[in-house]
Amino acid sequence: MGKKLLMVVVAVCFLFVMIGSGFAAEKKGNQRKGKYLFRKNCRSCHIDGASAKALSPNSKTQAQWDRSFKKYERLQCVDEWKKLSKKDRADILSYLYNHAFDSPTPATCG
Repeated sequence: MGKKLLMVVVAVCFLFVMIGSGFAAEKKGNQRKGKYLFRKNCRSCHIDGASAKALSPNSKTQAQWDRSFKKYERLQCVDEWKKLSKKDRADILSYLYNHAFDSPTPATCG
């Protein structure tokens, strides 16, 4: 009975560590709202690459999305970014980051 109890304790600890590490990787923000905002504000220009570089969540790694959002002042569409609230940008980043190329759940479409 001692070995079974030890195995259960180890399994429960492993489960908590895995769940905790999954949550730690997520960005703060409402990714569901971020998906809506991305489609509403960004997708029209970034859908086919005609007026801006084609982008989808998996177009970049999580680190690349972080850099893009930290240095958005350098982007050509900076005026559009400035129209968004800080919360809206956080929501969009949450969506893109959590579905980036190197995320556990990459998304191919915006």
